[in-house]
Amino acid sequence: MTSRATSVRPRPRAVRHLLVGLTVALVAALTPTGTTTPAQAAPVLLSQGRATTASSTENAGTPAAAAVDGNTGTRWSSAFSDPQWLQVDLGARATITQVTLIWEAAYGRAFQLQTSDNGSTWTTIYSTTTGTGGTQNLTVSGAGRYVRMNGTARATGYGYSLWEFQVYGESGGTNEPPVTPTDPYNPNLGANTFVFDPSTPTSTIQSRLNTLFTQQETNQFGPQRYAVLFKPGTYTADVNLGFFTQVAGLGMSPDDVNLNGHVRTEAFWMGGNATQNFWRAAENLSVTLPAGQTVERWAVSQAAPYRRMHLRGAQNQIQLWNGGDGWSSGGLLADTRIDGLVVSGSQQQWYSRNSEFGNGWTGSVWNMVFQGVNGAPAPSFPNPSHTVIAQTPQVREKPFLYVTGSGEYRVFVPSLRTNSTGTSWYNKTPAGSSISLSQFFVVQPGTSAATINAALAQGRHLLFTPGVHHVTEPIQVNRADTVVLGLGLATIQADNGAVGMRVADVDGVKVAGIMFEAGTTNSPVLMEVGPSGSSASHASNPTSLHDVFFRIGGPHVGKATNTLTVNSDNVIGDHMWLWRADHAASGVPTGWTLNTADTGLTVNGDNVTMYGLFVEHYQKYQTIWNGNGGRTYFYQNELPYDVPNQAAWMNGSTRGYAAYKVADSVTSHQAFGLGSYSYFNVNPAVVEERSFEVPTNPNVRFTNMVTVSLGGVGTINRVINNAGGTANAANQTVYLTTYP
Repeated sequence: MTSRATSVRPRPRAVRHLLVGLTVALVAALTPTGTTTPAQAAPVLLSQGRATTASSTENAGTPAAAAVDGNTGTRWSSAFSDPQWLQVDLGARATITQVTLIWEAAYGRAFQLQTSDNGSTWTTIYSTTTGTGGTQNLTVSGAGRYVRMNGTARATGYGYSLWEFQVYGESGGTNEPPVTPTDPYNPNLGANTFVFDPSTPTSTIQSRLNTLFTQQETNQFGPQRYAVLFKPGTYTADVNLGFFTQVAGLGMSPDDVNLNGHVRTEAFWMGGNATQNFWRAAENLSVTLPAGQTVERWAVSQAAPYRRMHLRGAQNQIQLWNGGDGWSSGGLLADTRIDGLVVSGSQQQWYSRNSEFGNGWTGSVWNMVFQGVNGAPAPSFPNPSHTVIAQTPQVREKPFLYVTGSGEYRVFVPSLRTNSTGTSWYNKTPAGSSISLSQFFVVQPGTSAATINAALAQGRHLLFTPGVHHVTEPIQVNRADTVVLGLGLATIQADNGAVGMRVADVDGVKVAGIMFEAGTTNSPVLMEVGPSGSSASHASNPTSLHDVFFRIGGPHVGKATNTLTVNSDNVIGDHMWLWRADHAASGVPTGWTLNTADTGLTVNGDNVTMYGLFVEHYQKYQTIWNGNGGRTYFYQNELPYDVPNQAAWMNGSTRGYAAYKVADSVTSHQAFGLGSYSYFNVNPAVVEERSFEVPTNPNVRFTNMVTVSLGGVGTINRVINNAGGTANAANQTVYLTTYP
C-alpha cells in the first residue's frame, strides 16, 4: 500500500458514490462445412429442466421436477389415488409433435395428454384406456404453453410414476414469426455497435470514441449501451471508457489487435473518486502506450472487467486507482498479461485470476486475492492483505466474438482448464471450439421473448446487441451447449414481474456479457440456472456464467425477491456483481420499502464454484449456499445501507442477516478471501451479529476474512459465527485468517 493510499480516508459508496447481404437466405442454409442443406426446424426436446408441478407427490424423494431432469434414475410418483396429473410449463407457446412417457413399474392404464395456453383450460391431444407402461413414444398434434399427463386410472395399487416426461416440438407454435437468418460475413450487430478496421481513418475512430465518452462519462443509469470493436490490425487511439461501453478486439489473440495509445478509465467526474466507476469492459486487445508515457489507468469498482488484455512494455505500469486522489472499490483482472507492474493504490479489494504480471504487483488495502497468477506477490494476509492461491481448479474463459481472415464472424468458446496458471493465450494456442455467427440469432432491442425462444428452439445461439431488451416472459435456454453472448453490456429487463432467464438442467450452457435488470413489478427471481430439484451431474461440461451482472433499482424503482438462483450442479460463476441499488438516477428514489430485494445469490446445486463474486445491499441474506461441495474464491459484500432500525432487520432473535450463509445441512464448503462491510447511514445504531454464518464442520473451511465498519458507521459484531472481533467506530477493521 502506497503512503498516499494510507493517508486517504476510506469512504462508503453512498458518499463516494452491417446491413444484411443479399445472400442471407443462402448463407443461413450453409452448414459449418460449407455444404447446403434444406432449412428445416427439427422437433426438439422442450420440457427438460422446465418448471413442473403435480397434483401430488408420494414423498420428498419423488418430486415433479425429477420427471423432466433428463435423468432416468430419478422419478416423480404421485399419491395412491385417482385422478392425478403432472404438468410442465414450456415457458412459451409451442407446437407439440411427440410426447414420450418413460414409466416406472407403477404406470397409468387410462390417461390423457393435454395442452393449455393458460394452465387452466385444457385441450386433449391424446387419450387411452389401455396404457401399456414401459416407454411410450406417442405422436401427437397440438399446441400450448402447458402440457400435462392427466391420469384417470392406475394400472397398479401404487400411484403414477414417471422416470421421464418428455415433450417434443417447436417453440412458438404456429403464431411465431420465422427467425431471420444471420449473414456471418455482414451481420447486423445493432445501431450502437461500431466496428473499425485498419483502413478507417484515425480521426474517424477518435471522434467516435470522444463522442461516446462525453455522453457516457456520467451516464450510469441511462438506457444507452455501446460496443466498439476493432478488427485485427494496428491502430492509434485513446480509448477513455465511460459507463456501459465495451471496447474489444476481434482477433483470436489479444495481440492480433494493437492500439498505440490508451485503453483507460478515470474518475475525474467524481473528483478522482472511482467508487462509482461501474459497468464497462476492456477485452481482447493489446495496448502500446505512447512514447514517453509509462502509466495506464484502470480506476474502477464493480462490473468493470479488464479481461484477456495485454499491456505491452516491461517499463509500464497499470494503476487500479485514479493515481493520487480518491478511492476505488473492487475489480477484476482475468486472462491478462501485464508486461510491467500492477499498482493497486487505494483499491480496497481486487481479484486477479489466471494472469501474468511481468514485474509483479504492489499495494494492498483490505482484500487482494490472486489465483493462478504468475508474478503474484507472496501470500501474507492480513499484512499486507494478499491471499494467493496457486492454481485455478476448473475454469472456462469467457466466449468472445472474432473475425477470421476471410471476414467471417465467429464466436470462440474456450475449453475447460483444470489446475491452471497464467493466461489461456500468451505464447500458446487457446484450446476451444469455434461457432459461425450463422448459427446465432442476433437479438435487437424490441425483440420479444417469444421470438427469442423460437430461435432457441430452432437450435440457435444468441448474440444480444447493445441496448435494453425488455421481456415479459422468461428467455428459456433448454439446449445443452447453448451460447448466450452480450455486446456492450446488453441488458435484459424483466417487466411485469417476469423472470428474465431460465436455463435448463443441461450441460455446458454459457451466458456471458449480460446484465439483468429488475422491472418495477416484483419478479420472483431474475435468473434461474436449473429448475428446483435439479440433480444431474455436469462435472465434465458445466454451465458457466461470465461477466453476468444484476441490478435492482437505479434507473427506476426495481423489485425482485431473489436475484440469481443456481439449482444445477457444477455451475461456474466467472465474475458477477449482484447489486441492490444504494443510489439512483436523479429524481428516482431508493430505500428500504422501495427497491426491495431479499437475497442476491442462492446456490442449491452441488459442486458450484464462484470466482470473483460481488453481492451488495440485499435486505436479508446476501448469499445463501445450500449445496454441498461449493467453493468461492474472492467475495466482496456491502450490507444494506438503508436499514431504518434494528427491529426492521432481525432474523428471528438474531440481529441482522449474514452476508454469506452456508446452510446447517451442508457438510463441505470452501471459501477464500472474503470481505464484508457495514455502513448503516440511516441508523448507525444498527448491528449485524456476524458476517459469515456456517456450520461448524472440519470440511467447511473459510480462509482470510475481513469485516469493516466503513467510517465507523454501524457495527458488525463478529466475523464468522461467534469468532473474530467487533468492527465498529472504535475498531473499524477486523481480520480473521481461518475458520474453524
